[in-house]
Amino acid sequence: MRVAVVGAGSTYTPELVSGLGSFDVPLDELALMDVDDERLDVVGGLATRMLERTAWRGDLSLTTDLDRAVEGADFVLVQIRVGGQAARLRDETIPLACGCIGQETTGAGGFAKAMRTVPVMLQIADRVRELAGERAWIVDFTNPVGIVTRALLDAGHRAVGLCNVAIGFQRGLADLLGVAPQRVVVDQVGLNHLTWVRRVFLDDRDVLPELLEAHADALAEHTGMQRSVLDDLGVLPSYYLHYFYDHDRVLEELHDATPRATAVAEIERQLLELYRDPALTTKPALLEQRGGAFYSEAAVGLVASLLRDDGVVHEVDVRNNGVLAGLAADDVVEVPARVRGGVIEPLPQQPLAPELLGLTQHVAAYERLAAEAAVTRDPLTARKALLAHPLIGQIDQIDGLLASALLESEVPR
Repeated sequence: MRVAVVGAGSTYTPELVSGLGSFDVPLDELALMDVDDERLDVVGGLATRMLERTAWRGDLSLTTDLDRAVEGADFVLVQIRVGGQAARLRDETIPLACGCIGQETTGAGGFAKAMRTVPVMLQIADRVRELAGERAWIVDFTNPVGIVTRALLDAGHRAVGLCNVAIGFQRGLADLLGVAPQRVVVDQVGLNHLTWVRRVFLDDRDVLPELLEAHADALAEHTGMQRSVLDDLGVLPSYYLHYFYDHDRVLEELHDATPRATAVAEIERQLLELYRDPALTTKPALLEQRGGAFYSEAAVGLVASLLRDDGVVHEVDVRNNGVLAGLAADDVVEVPARVRGGVIEPLPQQPLAPELLGLTQHVAAYERLAAEAAVTRDPLTARKALLAHPLIGQIDQIDGLLASALLESEVPR
């Protein structure tokens, strides 16, 4: 079996390699690819030492050549950041001047990232189709995952989106329950970065009401929200919902805060220095501050399930196809799905409550337009996408964004 990682110069990669190194299915070849040869050399060096430490007998290759990396691959894991941390900093800061929340995956910043990223992702996917064949899986961890996955599926690629929010909840809730994570199934539904945990199964028993009663304050702090939101909704919102539910306070705080991109850039600088140490053979503790916790476990677990008939449930981004009532069949939703024999089968879902469905429909409409704009580069479609987003939606803000450095190079005028 051959796995390719595109964007392997990411500081995430050692966490992914640590999971692949303990892969419980045969892994014959691992290709790490990145356009930045210096970062690839540093990160790839640590990856090599990590795999040697596990006595892995497969073939590891480091390359800046996409075709070489994906040729003959069974799975292509994509974790790219087009424009790097400099682009992320623009995504997070420029919208603030227009009165919008600056965030790298949602709102105006997320739109700019989609416009940069989707064309590149489609080029990568086309090479995968040409060199690895129709049956190769593309596992997308590149944000904004929902829009990117939609664009891949619209183009007919065999793709699935993956996020670490659900597995993070699973691990955290298992700790609160004092049980092994494998006993906990998180029923998280919605869109990528717009999800709610409606049920938490411990050995097939829903324990979410007990968790909310016993740990509501801690869970509210984890999500960045006031406890009253959890009390009112009776569900556990993902962290990204606080941009919607507490918009004005968050916007005010962002004006005065150090951008997350600045903090991440410093963490990455320190990580790359650590990675250069020839004595380092394990992922450093500092990596936990980078974000993306448990991504490797989610990615490796999904790949393993797609290779065998284990029936394990994973949280994935897939076509709706009637899973969530009130959304179009071709919308991309984030839901738990059972993987059997290489097929991803979303679990049946009860309809979303009105207070959840309305926001979901709103953002789904935006994602449809954003995916189209990223492919067609049509200025009118771009304006409609920004108008549809609940974190933007005002014509003066849209005009300001389109005239700003954030979008002037991304959207034709």
